Amino acid sequence: MMMIKATRDAILRPLQTVAGIVERRHTLPILANVLVRKQGEQVSFLATDIEIQVRTAASLGAGKDDAAITVNARKLIDILRSLPDVEVGISLASKKLTIAAGKSRFALQTLGPEEFPTVAASDAVTASLTMPQKQLRHLFAMVHFAMAQQDIRYYLNGLLFVVDGKQARVVATDGHRLAYCASGIDAELGKQEVIIPRKTVTELQRLLADSDEPVSIDIAQNQIRFRFGEVELLSKLVEGKFPDYQRVIPQGYRKAIVLDRETWGGALSRASILTSEKFKGVRFTLTPGSLKVQTTNAEQEEAVEELDVDYAGDPLDIGFNVTYLLDVLGNLKTEQVKVEFGDANSSALISVPGDDGFKYVVMPMRI
Repeated sequence: MMMIKATRDAILRPLQTVAGIVERRHTLPILANVLVRKQGEQVSFLATDIEIQVRTAASLGAGKDDAAITVNARKLIDILRSLPDVEVGISLASKKLTIAAGKSRFALQTLGPEEFPTVAASDAVTASLTMPQKQLRHLFAMVHFAMAQQDIRYYLNGLLFVVDGKQARVVATDGHRLAYCASGIDAELGKQEVIIPRKTVTELQRLLADSDEPVSIDIAQNQIRFRFGEVELLSKLVEGKFPDYQRVIPQGYRKAIVLDRETWGGALSRASILTSEKFKGVRFTLTPGSLKVQTTNAEQEEAVEELDVDYAGDPLDIGFNVTYLLDVLGNLKTEQVKVEFGDANSSALISVPGDDGFKYVVMPMRI
């Protein structure tokens, strides 16, 4: 029975949309599969790793009949990728899925759709909002690098998503630094805070377009749903209490300088060449009119960079992990950054002049 007849690229596009979350090694073999469901001309593709589920659909169907099957996602994608962009026919007969293009034929084993563990969308939605895809993409881009990776404090391995009144806020922290970004929304919502898992954030960054097309977001008790274009992504939420980010963001600092982002980033990149894998420390010496960036390493090598700054306050000697600073400078697109300091034991606050929407806090390190 013919399920799909279309060009290679037309089939590959929806498949690659859903297959990003498929784990190569999994306890349940069926989770390596993608669920392909044909209803007339509409063909939907669905993949899940139990925590996240991505579904998309396209008009690829051949014939009027309906059918559903699951097949190994990686093999199907690799076969399609290796073919030229010609018309491809995919048919199902006696539990084998046959892919035919020109003089090439492949037959893949399948598993029944009834065994596939799909996740149902929750009915208990507590908040719904819509924003342009590029706005949500921007929010994620500004904070994703500060998420923890495999921290035992599992609630840090993700991103705090807050809706409050007419604002959406995202916060990420790994305990050493914290990134915060806020943006206005066309809704008036009661305050809600949820933690979106790291993998979901990464997947959305891959799938969201840099466009004004809308993404609708539904928050439920233990689940969040994103719908945009033909894509629906369902994700479990991380349980746990996220740190109180408002207490972490310093206020009322007196020592402030404004730096050219590229100039400062260049100085830090060069200084970081002499740091070691284990120790990423750079030392800042702030004196009237000057910011000195220094690194030394175990081999007694040294890098010194000096930047002219508009500063007339008290001198300060303080150290930071250079990677945390380069991460934020690489993600910002502005010409200038504002850096505020407390004393030698206080976090630094990095922001954008004239923009309240973004804040980045980085803890000092002993050097």
